[in-house]
Amino acid sequence: MALRKALGWSEGELMRAEAKPCSRLMRQTAAIFSFGGALSFWVLCRLHYGPRITIPRSLRWASTGAVTVSGTSALLVRLFSPECEPQNIAAYDKPLRQ
Repeated sequence: MALRKALGWSEGELMRAEAKPCSRLMRQTAAIFSFGGALSFWVLCRLHYGPRITIPRSLRWASTGAVTVSGTSALLVRLFSPECEPQNIAAYDKPLRQ
């Protein structure tokens, strides 16, 4: 799923063994950006509604921001990170439990 090879940014080499696996990198990035997304969408809600803001409305905007930004950042990590190239996932990520 990584776009690096299609764009010519990858030589197909394995990353070093002590680097973070793709799954952990995506999970940590999504967690960090969910907080930032919630905070930024809450600010946008405050700017949009002004004094008419209500608690359910601000929570709805914050949760939308958290989901949107964390999902987008995880997708971008998956598409453009060298750790998420197919050969590195096959070599270093743990297989899913079946």
